[in-house]
Amino acid sequence: MERERETALASPLPDPILVTGGSGFLGINLIRHLLAHGAREVRSLDLVPFDYPERGDARVRTVVGDVRDREAVRALMAGCRAVVHCAAALPLCDEAEIRSTDVDGARIVAEEAKAAGVRRFVYISSTAVYGIPDHHPIAETDRLEGVGPYGESKIAAEGIVRGLDAPDFAVSVLRPKTFVGPERLGVFALLYDWAHTGHDFPMIGNGRNRYQLLDVEDLCDAIGLCLTHPALDRVRDTYNVGARHFATMREDWQAVLDAAGHRRRVRGTPAWLVIPALRALEALRLSPLYRWVYETAPQDSYVSVEKLRAALGWEPRFSNRDALLRNYAWYVANIDRFRGRSGTTHRVPWKQGILTLIKHLFF
Repeated sequence: MERERETALASPLPDPILVTGGSGFLGINLIRHLLAHGAREVRSLDLVPFDYPERGDARVRTVVGDVRDREAVRALMAGCRAVVHCAAALPLCDEAEIRSTDVDGARIVAEEAKAAGVRRFVYISSTAVYGIPDHHPIAETDRLEGVGPYGESKIAAEGIVRGLDAPDFAVSVLRPKTFVGPERLGVFALLYDWAHTGHDFPMIGNGRNRYQLLDVEDLCDAIGLCLTHPALDRVRDTYNVGARHFATMREDWQAVLDAAGHRRRVRGTPAWLVIPALRALEALRLSPLYRWVYETAPQDSYVSVEKLRAALGWEPRFSNRDALLRNYAWYVANIDRFRGRSGTTHRVPWKQGILTLIKHLFF
């Protein structure tokens, strides 16, 4: 695994910085990153209580609240110089929740940030805005076509925040690939659980497709550059974020099974048969996998990150394999913390549903 190293920011961080969704997987990793790089005050707004050790740090101010609550947002925004909007309802939530949180919430946070005199606003979007592409690598200028309420809401929110960009309000939009690292569970807990308990892992299709991921620390580096780079004309833009080095799904995910030490293997399955079955299981709420996950899993999926490298000097430190192994090591070390828990966020494992039965019968 590549050695972790400090990444110098372009200039000192602006203070205070508001992170929405600060209790989430990206939120806590970003808050830790900002503190490690000299932030003197970081504020967190999240529906979920902030239950990390950093809650005792005098530099961290946490509020339990909703990004759709304009008064709560306005109160916490006062005096901030920068905002990173991470908060979002994830695809497993119902459609109304996704659209109100991801669209209305983004509008409220961005409008209040601009009204409060915030100078830099970073919006965390997703490569889900590209839908299921017909070519690779995907560039920032490619057609946007969200799959389902989540992808559609991200496209709408991008338009809202970009529309507020102004000479004294620099808006950055980041479109990260699926990112992993410490505190990440969600759908990846399926792989880690099956590896840890000594089972083969099924791959939708033959697994020979190239599927790019991203380490959360590399995403934090990109956010840091958007917050500190002196060239505002470069900051106020839209950037893809993803690993530079990645192999096939079969090769990268096999590395996790090898690390588990049970001599288990990635096993391909016929996509033409599995995908219709997963559609039916999703409709019956018997599987945690949603359309964008299972329909892109057997396809190539990677974006170009050359624009971000050229404009802001960003360089990712972790390959797919590095990121997965770093996340799996955290999973094993912390398994007692979340054993028996499940939910719809990235911080807890998703319920496996009927996949638990399949695991024990066939893999």
